[in-house]
Amino acid sequence: MALCIILAAIALLIVGYVFYGSWLAKQWGIDPTKKTPALEKNDGVDYVEAKPAVLMGHHFSSIAGAGPINGPIQAAVFGWVPVFLWCVIGGIFFGGVHDFGALFASIRHDGKSVGEIIKSSMGKRAKKLFIIFALLVLILVIASFVNVVAGTFFSADGAKFGFTTNPTNNQTTAIISVLFIVLAVIYGILTNKCGVKTLPATIIGIVGIIAIVIFGLNVGFVMNRTAWIIFVSVYIAVASLIPVWIMLQPRDYLSSFLLYAMIAIAVVGIIMSTFTGSATFEIPAFAGWKVGGNFIFPTLFITVACGACSGFHSLIASGTTSKQIDNEKNAKAIGYGSMLIESALGIISLIAVGVVWANKGDFGSPSAIFGAGIATLFGKPGTGVYNTISALLTLAVSVFALTSLDSATRLSRFMFSELFLKEDEATWKDASGIRKVLAHPLFGTCLMVVVGATLGFLKLSAIWGLFGAANQLLAGIALLAVCAWLGEVGKNNKMFYIPMVFMLAATLTSLVLTVIGKIKAMVVGAEGAMFWGNWFQLIFAAAMTVLAVILVIEGVQTFAKQRKNK
Repeated sequence: MALCIILAAIALLIVGYVFYGSWLAKQWGIDPTKKTPALEKNDGVDYVEAKPAVLMGHHFSSIAGAGPINGPIQAAVFGWVPVFLWCVIGGIFFGGVHDFGALFASIRHDGKSVGEIIKSSMGKRAKKLFIIFALLVLILVIASFVNVVAGTFFSADGAKFGFTTNPTNNQTTAIISVLFIVLAVIYGILTNKCGVKTLPATIIGIVGIIAIVIFGLNVGFVMNRTAWIIFVSVYIAVASLIPVWIMLQPRDYLSSFLLYAMIAIAVVGIIMSTFTGSATFEIPAFAGWKVGGNFIFPTLFITVACGACSGFHSLIASGTTSKQIDNEKNAKAIGYGSMLIESALGIISLIAVGVVWANKGDFGSPSAIFGAGIATLFGKPGTGVYNTISALLTLAVSVFALTSLDSATRLSRFMFSELFLKEDEATWKDASGIRKVLAHPLFGTCLMVVVGATLGFLKLSAIWGLFGAANQLLAGIALLAVCAWLGEVGKNNKMFYIPMVFMLAATLTSLVLTVIGKIKAMVVGAEGAMFWGNWFQLIFAAAMTVLAVILVIEGVQTFAKQRKNK
């Protein structure tokens, strides 16, 4: 069953990429002869031309994070068929259109954010509202992934501090992830300052990855959870401020090899288990329209998140990727192709939880379930093969979460500055008074990191549901923004209508239900209802709902005006 599922998914995703992706590129007018922002505005910090393979690594590692692993695993309670269908159909017709469209639109707007795209068709007020909304989502991204990374690094004996032999998976993951940062800096210096070509540098990088993995399997590092949250917070703040060639590009490029290895290991394991019978896929095909008090709509479409469609991807596409792409012709592979690979990863996550379905509660977090599920395809728990593969897969998840954190914090810096700059001000240096302080990269970075990391102390369950709804709502708004811009410039935008309406309906429904649920719990005095985390969820959900409704009204008025002008 598992082999049939993964082969069917891969075949459908490839067909979608070849035919639908090519049709989209033709409809929008992808032009290989046009100069990209990376070539026209190269500044050595944010606008830096990258080779397609390197940029593909950055883009995919950044958009993947822990989303396509956490989401499908949690949504599997509805059965494998609904998750499979949403990952495949959602990836091809929703997420792929969203990612590709956001990247292309940003390239045609000097590599600027979705906020700038909105301004060109919907006006300045809509731009400001979108930036505020996006910053709220980025706070949740930082909170969610700080929580995931700290939880992955932290182990039961976290009261200790320092190196340890015979490490646990968490301790192994922690030391390898830290050494991976050092390796990325070395790679960046070799390729950008020492003149080493991509191929030999890549070989050095892969050898380095193997070396630090071997070291980490024998020597681990221990800190408590609070210390790891502080460490991660300092790291992402620094990484977001330094030039992309030092950390962002090399780290994401090298981490992409972990991803490719992870997918290859999973596929090999699925094939082996099919013929040896070492593991079975046990998830029911369909568990019902309502499971655990949650209806399949909107819960499934919110929970799967990055495996099918994710608003965070539009921020990456228009925040960092569009500033590094060297040719418009590569936008299809990087924007549309990366989304479909992420959908395939979502299907692999579904298979992983299917393998350990009978005792999934014994593994704890979705990341641990993923590692255990794929490792079970190769051997029984406790064996050397099982432990090694489980540790490697846990490492890959933490690396992707860190790359998403890097990019999310850098995006926060861009958008926070953009919020306080006037039209004739290019950077914070051009501003004056309090706006110069607020637009300063250091101010926005520190504020977003402190708020996000503080929320990271909450349980992941208290953040993820809200993050999923906010993230998917951002996708609906980004679809609206690109749709409005394409209509403004006279290009075909009809492929956006259904994804846009569906994502807005599902996410607004989810947020309204969250607000109603929190208010009811507080009114009846339910246990723990007055906890500050619940207040945070209530206020956050209400604020995002109001902002989204205003933006939707602005969008409807824009579409009506365009229709009238035609």
